[in-house]
Amino acid sequence: MSTSAMSALQRLSGRRLFSSTAARPKHAQLPAALEERVSKALDGMRAAGTFKSERVIATPQRASIEVQGAARSVLNFCANNYLGLADHPQVVERASSYLHRWGNGLSSVRFICGTQTIHKQLEDQISAFYGGAARDTILYASCFDANAGVFESLLAEGDAIISDALNHASIIDGVRLCKAQRFRYANGDIHDLERQLQRADAAGCRVKMVATDGVFSMDGVIAPLKDVCDVAERYGALVLVDDAHATGFVGATGRGTGEYWGVADRVHVVNSTLGKALGGASGGYTTAHPLLVSLLRNTSRPYLFSNTLAPSVVGAAAAALDLVDNAATRTPLLERLWANAALFRARMADAGFVLAGKDHAIIPVMLGDARVAAQMADALLRRGVYVIGFSFPVVPRDRARIRVQLSAAHEPEHVNHAVDAFIEVGRELGVI
Repeated sequence: MSTSAMSALQRLSGRRLFSSTAARPKHAQLPAALEERVSKALDGMRAAGTFKSERVIATPQRASIEVQGAARSVLNFCANNYLGLADHPQVVERASSYLHRWGNGLSSVRFICGTQTIHKQLEDQISAFYGGAARDTILYASCFDANAGVFESLLAEGDAIISDALNHASIIDGVRLCKAQRFRYANGDIHDLERQLQRADAAGCRVKMVATDGVFSMDGVIAPLKDVCDVAERYGALVLVDDAHATGFVGATGRGTGEYWGVADRVHVVNSTLGKALGGASGGYTTAHPLLVSLLRNTSRPYLFSNTLAPSVVGAAAAALDLVDNAATRTPLLERLWANAALFRARMADAGFVLAGKDHAIIPVMLGDARVAAQMADALLRRGVYVIGFSFPVVPRDRARIRVQLSAAHEPEHVNHAVDAFIEVGRELGVI
C-alpha cells in the first residue's frame, strides 16, 4: 500500500469508521416541552380509562388462543377473522408454497422490479371476483394505503369529495391529501348527502365523488348503498366504497355490500383488504374501471413508493379467494358465521344488553362509560373470553362499547360460553 493510501486509511480510522470499539452515541434527548406534553397526554388517557395496552397472543389466530398472562386458553371474539381463514390449512399451505417458490420478497416497488406473475394473477383474480371485463385491480400493502392513494390521484382542484361523517380514518386521511373541495354528510343520512351534492354543484365542482364505508365497523351497520347510488347518479357523482368489513362474507356470495344491496354494477371504485376475511394477513386493493386503475399505477404514492406485496401474502390471499369463490366451501362457512351471529344477538338481547348494528358479524355491546367497558373486558378475559373495550377517541365520548366479532371458526358452545360470561359480568357491574 502506498504511503498516501496508508495515510488516508489512518485518517479514516481516526474517525472510527473501521473501529469495532467505537464509543456508542448517547441517546437523543427529547425536548422538555415535548416530553411534558406527551406524558400529560398519556396520564390523561390512563385517568380516563382510554389508554390502550396490547395483549400478546402466543398462538396462531383462531377461535381459541393463548394470551400471555392468561391462566388458560381464551376464546377470541375480537378478531376480523370472519370466515376463520387465518389458519385455514389451504391458506397456510399456499402461503408456504409461494414463499418457497417465489421467495420472501422483491426488495422493490412494483414499477422497478417488483412485479411477479403471481401479483398480476391475484389482481386478475380479484377483478374476476367483482365481475371481470369492466374492471382492473391494483394491489397495495393495505387498504389504508389504498384509501391514502386514491383521492389524491383521481380528484383535482375544482372537484368535490362528499364523505360520510363516520368513514374510516384511512378515508379521512386520504381525503386530506387531495385538493378537491370537501363536503361531509351525516352518517347514512341520504337527505344530507343530497344537500352536500347540491352544495358541490353550486360551488361549480366538475367531478364529484361520494365515499362511504360499506360497513361502519364500530357500529356493525351496513351503509345504505342503494340509496347512496340512487342519489349519486342523480347528480352525476362517482361512488367509492371501502368494503374492508364486508369482502368475503357480506352478500349472498361474499362479494360485499354492493352485492348485499344489488348495486355492485353501480359502484365505481371498491377499496378493500386481504387482511380480514380473506386470510387475515395484510394487503389491500382498489378495483375500478381500467382507466382509473392505470392512473393509480402511475400516480398513487403509496403504490409507487411501497414495496411489493410479499409472495406468501399473495398466495394466502389467492387461496382464500378460491375458498370464497367456490360454493362448496363458501356456503358452510357463511351458514356457520351467520348462525353464530344470530345466536349471540338473540341471547344477549334476551339478557337485557343494549346492542348496536344489524345483519352483520360485528355486534357492539353498548356500555357508555369507558371505565365500565375496560372493566368488563378485563373481567371477561378472566372468564376465558377475549374482547376489547372501545372508547374515545375511537368512538364518540360516552359511547364506549365492547365490539364483539363472530367468526365461522366459532362453535355454538363457544358462543354460548361467551354469552354466559357476559351475563355474569354484566350483573356484577350493574349493566343488566
